[in-house]
Amino acid sequence: MLPCLNTLRSAVRLVPRSAWSRGCVWCPCRNISIKPGGLKPKTVPPRYLGQPSPFTHPHLIKHGEVTPGLTQTEYELRRLRLASLIQAQADRLGPSASSASHVVVVLSHPTRYMTNDIPYPFHQNQDFLYLSGFLEPDSALVLYGRGRPDQAMLFVPRRDPSRELWDGPRSGKDGAAALTGIERIHSTEELGVVLKSLKASVVWYDSSQPSHPRLHQTHVHPVLEGGPMARTLRPLTHSLRALKSSAEVALMQEAGRITAQAFRKTMAMSPGDIDEAVLYAKFDFENRVHGANFLAYPPVVAGGNRANTLHYINNNQIIKDGEMVLLDGGCEYFGYVSDITRTWPVNGKFTAAQAELYEAVLEVQRSCLSLCSPGVSLDHIYSTMLALLGRQLRQLGVVKAGASDADVLKAARRYCPHHVGHYLGMDVHDTPELSRSQPLQPGMAITIEPGLYICEDDDQAPERFRGLGVRIEDDVVIRDKGGPLILSADAPKTIADVERACAQR
Repeated sequence: MLPCLNTLRSAVRLVPRSAWSRGCVWCPCRNISIKPGGLKPKTVPPRYLGQPSPFTHPHLIKHGEVTPGLTQTEYELRRLRLASLIQAQADRLGPSASSASHVVVVLSHPTRYMTNDIPYPFHQNQDFLYLSGFLEPDSALVLYGRGRPDQAMLFVPRRDPSRELWDGPRSGKDGAAALTGIERIHSTEELGVVLKSLKASVVWYDSSQPSHPRLHQTHVHPVLEGGPMARTLRPLTHSLRALKSSAEVALMQEAGRITAQAFRKTMAMSPGDIDEAVLYAKFDFENRVHGANFLAYPPVVAGGNRANTLHYINNNQIIKDGEMVLLDGGCEYFGYVSDITRTWPVNGKFTAAQAELYEAVLEVQRSCLSLCSPGVSLDHIYSTMLALLGRQLRQLGVVKAGASDADVLKAARRYCPHHVGHYLGMDVHDTPELSRSQPLQPGMAITIEPGLYICEDDDQAPERFRGLGVRIEDDVVIRDKGGPLILSADAPKTIADVERACAQR
C-alpha cells in the first residue's frame, strides 16, 4: 500500500538489535541483563475462550503460545524491554523520575458498530496486542513499578452468559491468566480503582487519541486529572515493534507466501474484458482459502488508466482486453501483514509499450532492493529511486534528452508522487512514529515499491505510454548477512514469469 510523503513523524531512536541477547534483554543505557521471570504454566480451561487456545485450536496454537507462533515468554520479553526503555527515559529525567512510581496503561480497541447492533469484525489495537497477545475488546494492560514498570496486570471483560449468548465466549479471568501467563488478572470495571491505588508519579499513556474512548473517559482520565506526569508511550512501543523477532519474521513469511500464491491464482483467471470486482473477489478468496485471516486493507484493483489514481479502491469497472491491471493487496496472518503490488496485462501478453514501461520500473525496483541493508535509510533509498526513475524517464523519451538534472528530478517526482516504501509488520503502514531517515537495522521489515504513472490526458508524454500505470512492490526483511529476505519472492515479477502465470488458465 502506498506510502505518503506529507506526513511528519518524530525521529524515534531504536534499541540496537546487538544490545539484545538470547533469553535476556539489555537496558539501552546500562550494561545490565534482565532475565524474564519464571512463568508458571497454567492449564488452559477446557472450554471455548475469547480467542484460539490449545484446547479449541490445537491445529493452530501450541501449549505455551498466546497467539499462533508467539509464546508467553516472547510476550513477557516485550513487556520487559518496554520497562527497560522507560527506565532509561526516567534516568535521563533525573533522580526523582528514576525512583518514582511509573505506570503504563495500554487499552484495547472497543467493538465498533456499522449500524445499531451490527458490529464490524473486531480488530485489536496493535500496541495492546503486541504487549499482551489478548484479542478481546474492552480490555487493558497495566505495567507498574518504581523506576522500572516490570510488573503486569491485565484487565478483561467479566464472564457474562447473557452477553456470551449473543457475542460469543469470553476468556474470563481464569482463561486470560492461563493463556497469557500474566498472573494478576482483574475485571475491566476495576481498572479505575486499581490505577488510583497505584499512586503513579508518571503515567505512560497515549491520551491524545485514546484507543478506547469509553475506558479512557471512565477509568483513565480521572487518574490523569489527579496530577501525575503524563508521557506518551507510542514512540517507545513502535521502536520495539520495528525490530522483528525470528517468530515474527516466520509469521510475515507465511503472510507473504499466502499473498504471493493469491497473485498467481488471480493472474491465471484474468482473460481480457473482466470486472475489477471479479479479480478482487478471486484475490480475497485465494488469500483466505490458503490460511489468511482476512485482507490487510481494501485492495487496489485498478484497470487501465485507473492505475494512475493511487488509492483507487472502488474496484467496480470493466478492464478491457489489452489493458493492464494494477493490484495492490495483502493479507493478515495472525497479527502480521503482507503488502504486495503487481501489474499485468489481463489478456496475458504485454504490448511493446507496456513491456517497455514495466521493465523500466522493474529495473529501478531491483536496484532499490539491492540497497536494503543495515545502515541505509528508507529516505536514502527514496532519493536513489528518484534518480533512477529520472534516468529511465529520459531513456523512455518522457523527459527530453537535454533536460537539466533539476527538471529530470522534478519529472521523477511528478510521475512517481509517493515514497519508495514504508515500515511493515502488525500494520500495513507500521510504526508510523519512526522516521524514514532512521538507518535500517536487522529485523526491520519494509516495502520497496517504485512506480511510474502516466495519465491518459498527459500530452507531454509519448502517446504509447498514456494511460499506463505500473507499480511493483515487494516486502523485505533487513538481515545482517546474505542480503535482504524478500518475503514476496514467490509472486511473479519478471515479464516472462507474469505471462507464464497468466497462461495457467
